[in-house]
Amino acid sequence: MTQKANILLVDDRDENLIALEAALTSLDQNLVRANSGEEALKHLLGTDFAVILLDVVMPGMDGFETAAHIKQRDKTKDVPIIFLTAQEIDRHQVFRGYASRAVDFLLKPFDPWVLRSKVEVFVELHQLKSQMREQARALQRDLGQETGEPGRVLAEQLSQRSRQVQSDLAELREHVMTHYQDTDQPLVESVRRMDSSVSRLSTLVDTVHGPSGAL
Repeated sequence: MTQKANILLVDDRDENLIALEAALTSLDQNLVRANSGEEALKHLLGTDFAVILLDVVMPGMDGFETAAHIKQRDKTKDVPIIFLTAQEIDRHQVFRGYASRAVDFLLKPFDPWVLRSKVEVFVELHQLKSQMREQARALQRDLGQETGEPGRVLAEQLSQRSRQVQSDLAELREHVMTHYQDTDQPLVESVRRMDSSVSRLSTLVDTVHGPSGAL
């Protein structure tokens, strides 16, 4: 069973957080609230997140400053950030946003379908990465210990799981290329990097498993 992903919602206004939750509830993931940049950073200390929805204009630490802190930490530097703003985006904001390595901007009031679709892609990417890490740990932990028949069974199980991850990623890649290829290059690049990582892991599994299933 796939573990639910954590999604961090950061906005200083409760009504905006309620709107985000209403748009994302159908994804059936863990939605975590933060009313400030400082509170968001505290959540990130102990929790792994698939994506962060971050309001730009907040009192105290604004969204850009919060994003800069997130990207400076090794643990959180690769977490995707989608900025939310009620203001028209000027060139200075765009520069600050992408300098913070955010992946997107969405204007309020946002289209719930667009928001949900973008977040869903990042959730699926996060879950695929988790499956890859699990497979890598299993390879390191078990294949060095098991030989003979137990080793062959384990290798076959890992090979099957690897093929399933490849299949899931292929479906996700097709969805992204169909809907976002011309409008969301950072998202497309994220999927391409994931595709490369899955291919490397699959090659490792196949090398250990061997064409005939023998160790």
